[in-house]
Amino acid sequence: MKSFYCHTLCCAAWLYGLFAFSTEASAQRFAAIGDYGFAGTPERDVSQLVKSWNPEFIITLGDNNYDLGDSTTIDQNIGQYYHTYIGNYKGRYGPRASTNRFFPSLGNHDYYTRNGEAYRDYFTLPGNGRYYDFVRGDVHLFALNSDPAEPDGIGATSVQAQWLKARLAASRSRWKVVYLHHAPYSSGYHGNTPALQWPFREWGASMVLAGHDHHYERLDVDGLAYFVNGLGGRSLYPVRPQRVPQSQFTYTGNYGAMLLSATPDSLTLQFYTRNRVLVDTHVLHYVPGTQPMLYPVAPNPVQQSATIEYFLPTAGAVELRLLNALGQQVAVLQKASVRAGIHRLPWTRDALPAGLYYVQLLGSNFSQTTRVVAL
Repeated sequence: MKSFYCHTLCCAAWLYGLFAFSTEASAQRFAAIGDYGFAGTPERDVSQLVKSWNPEFIITLGDNNYDLGDSTTIDQNIGQYYHTYIGNYKGRYGPRASTNRFFPSLGNHDYYTRNGEAYRDYFTLPGNGRYYDFVRGDVHLFALNSDPAEPDGIGATSVQAQWLKARLAASRSRWKVVYLHHAPYSSGYHGNTPALQWPFREWGASMVLAGHDHHYERLDVDGLAYFVNGLGGRSLYPVRPQRVPQSQFTYTGNYGAMLLSATPDSLTLQFYTRNRVLVDTHVLHYVPGTQPMLYPVAPNPVQQSATIEYFLPTAGAVELRLLNALGQQVAVLQKASVRAGIHRLPWTRDALPAGLYYVQLLGSNFSQTTRVVAL
């Protein structure tokens, strides 16, 4: 009995010692391109710009395959420039990504041939492939299908919209990025798309990114940032002389792309031209809510190090525990009275065995859990 007791204490001490805290988390970088899928010099230049950033992944704002969305053009329009980011790539331009790092949204040009059949066959995407969501670090991304041919509708009460509302409400990520093709608000050639003016802010979105109009624009709609980014390589459109009231900034002078950099405290959006000229910068600052929140561990899966974060609206006593896949306690990471605000506990896993674990945050009147995988 004594031997078992000593062994248990030693294991507990060893497990607790696995978590050596570091000082800061690096920014997460990803790129956004829109209306880009037209093989030629502008798309080539934009792709070289994007790849020079070495982004973790790329999202697209539609019109991936000009002009008709046909299977005979899709590889030269997309794979030629971005195959190293595409998972399950079967084209002729080179190797594929080991895991998918290319997350497009459907545009009207993608739909012109057999309702986007070539697009659906070319990409391997989450969900139904037409609209879907995925999480990377602090960012939860939601790709919508804004084409009127979408079977689940594009209105604010449609099946697709109710899916988004529910997924936004369930998300516990710091940043919630919605992206689609047709712009809800735009000062460009196509202008506003009223059917897509959903209550994104009320539902919990952090921003909305769109394309369709071939210019760059930043807008503010009731405190929510909207962007139009359609300069990925097809053509340049002028901006209307009379801009929409929500417009804050417009640009249509050259092709380019957006670089997004996310940290726990801020999300920075920058538009660069293909000549590496910075045209616009906008920074979103995180404002915590009124409820306790345990955020997803980042990065996840964990190889060596990660950061555990949580928010308390008021000061109080908390306990942060690590549980195994059976829900059994592996270690107590923190047990203390802490101030109100955001708390970060970076750690290295060292000899923690690979497997599925849960981080649990306990307070006087709440309990929250998030899953983490150790590789």
